[in-house]
Amino acid sequence: MLKVLTIVGARPNFIKVAPLMEAMKRREQEFAPLLVHTGQHYDKMMSDAFLRDLDLPQPDVSLEVGSASHAAQTAAIMQKFEPVVLREKPDWVVVVGDVNSTLACALVAVKLGVKVAHVEAGLRSRDRSMPEEINRVLTDQIADLLFTPSADADENLRAEGIPNARIRLVGNIMIDSLVKYLPRARDTEIRERLGVSDADYAVLTLHRPSNVDDRLAFSRILHALKKIADCLPVIFPVHPRTHKAIVDLELASRLEEISSLRLISPLGYLDFLGLFSQAKLVLTDSGGLQEETTFLGIPCLTLRENTERPITVDFGTNVIVGTNPRRITEAAFKALDGASTAPQITTPPLWEGHTADRILSSLLEYGA
Repeated sequence: MLKVLTIVGARPNFIKVAPLMEAMKRREQEFAPLLVHTGQHYDKMMSDAFLRDLDLPQPDVSLEVGSASHAAQTAAIMQKFEPVVLREKPDWVVVVGDVNSTLACALVAVKLGVKVAHVEAGLRSRDRSMPEEINRVLTDQIADLLFTPSADADENLRAEGIPNARIRLVGNIMIDSLVKYLPRARDTEIRERLGVSDADYAVLTLHRPSNVDDRLAFSRILHALKKIADCLPVIFPVHPRTHKAIVDLELASRLEEISSLRLISPLGYLDFLGLFSQAKLVLTDSGGLQEETTFLGIPCLTLRENTERPITVDFGTNVIVGTNPRRITEAAFKALDGASTAPQITTPPLWEGHTADRILSSLLEYGA
């Protein structure tokens, strides 16, 4: 039996970890799982909502590190996680995604001689100004097993000198959650509560520092949104970081001028999935939404100059538009008119809801 410590640190991690925890529970003769929540992004209401929505158990260990600078937060996670590894003596530490918790916990485990598996490995934006890119690259260099979502990620790893023996193409773990919970999400009443159950609407998410901490970039996005919102309502669940930026940058009045832009509080997983899965258009600077909209065939505009998920562009559902108002509006109207790039014919290979079991089988194959 393998003892596995699985790490969550931020909201997207819950979505990626839930299928693994469920699969390990099903295979209880083979795995002894423990869930560690670093508390990198912590809001009790939102954490409880995600645990409930995704049928996750309460974390076995909560480090409660809270917000801080990248250096301080990474150091705090390492200091608090090391005693956990020494006490629990796991066979594997599984980290997901690209947040500070991913790199911090991987570093602790490697230095203590514990094997590390990185889920969602090999993604590259080639933009070193993004903290997530640094976390991805460094975690992939030190992990023992690298679980990739797509063939381009394998190519990235090989180009960086990672041997094939450490790479496993397993598919997209987020799609496991989407496949399982989509029927339940579409039964939620979120669209009725927002008054869009019988209307076309767009969904916006925005949280990256390059967008929300920069007044010019944020203003350019708002300029485009005003034109898009003239055509259909835009629902905007406001990330706490974004809410603070709106206040600090004195942009509240600009937002109020956009009559069909609906600012709402952050949503739990099921409500948010129920909302965006029925949208006519999604605008985002998130990574996961690029993948989920690709699977669902929903037009997605990525408000960045690059993506670590180019397969979402190759499959024709995602368009990289940056913060240029003209590019954003032209791509939006093209998508709304049904004239976007080639329609989705199929989903990327292995994006069908069985990634978690492939990961667990690889861990068993590799052994303790």
